[in-house]
Amino acid sequence: MTETKYRFVPYLFPRRDPDEMRARAVAWRRELETRRSVRDFSADPLPEGVLEECIRAAGLAPSGANRQPWTFVVVTDPGLKRRIREAAEKEERELYERRISDEWREALEPLGTTWEKPFLETVPAIVVLFRHVYDVEEGQKRTNYYTQESVGIALGFFLTALHHAGLCTLTHTPSPMGFLSDLLGRPKNEKAYVLLPIGYPVQDCRVPDIGKKRLEEILVRVGG
Repeated sequence: MTETKYRFVPYLFPRRDPDEMRARAVAWRRELETRRSVRDFSADPLPEGVLEECIRAAGLAPSGANRQPWTFVVVTDPGLKRRIREAAEKEERELYERRISDEWREALEPLGTTWEKPFLETVPAIVVLFRHVYDVEEGQKRTNYYTQESVGIALGFFLTALHHAGLCTLTHTPSPMGFLSDLLGRPKNEKAYVLLPIGYPVQDCRVPDIGKKRLEEILVRVGG
């Protein structure tokens, strides 16, 4: 299979003043400090076009050999959301009751999570992100590279875009997730990567009072 050779063009990079750079970095970090995972969603509809723009932003993520090995499936149909909830809860109940270790269960306990996922029905939209293990072009299989890493970066772009736009979500990974391919009619080369309920929190939404590691705990300097 012949690959297209890219035309190289000038990169017009905006070099910023150091003070502006620091201010922008601090402002962005402070905005991300307010992002939380939400499990109690309002049924209020999403503004037209916002979710699509966030997916456009996610699609700008870098990927191995620029393969862009992802598909974002948006689900708003109430009946399909109900079927997704039922299938997810079936797998989650099995996970919580039989599959996870005592150590894993102990780690989850402070967060108050259970196998029940009612938010999958109340939320206005669900996005399922699929990873392309490979692609098929003109009947031939085409290899994709670093698909786990690439889709993970796209997910990060998507999470920050949603938060910046004013929406909440939850990275939900029911295990296993094969039922999503069946329910959403995705081809064999696509594997469900994460399920994301997207919307607004209910008015009285509560989240765990958790903290994040300090900079000194996650930063290691090497060199001068």
